[in-house]
Amino acid sequence: MNAELEYSVMQHHAAELRQAAAEQRRVREALKGQRSERRHRSVFAKFLAS
Repeated sequence: MNAELEYSVMQHHAAELRQAAAEQRRVREALKGQRSERRHRSVFAKFLAS
């Protein structure tokens, strides 16, 4: 494989990795947000129950 084609393939692969990392980051942030919402809701439910 010539150098230019290899470089192009490597760039494309790097872009795909960056995109996948960004997607995982968004998923983790969304899950973290849901977890904190659940925690607040349960604290609120305990407050109402007392």
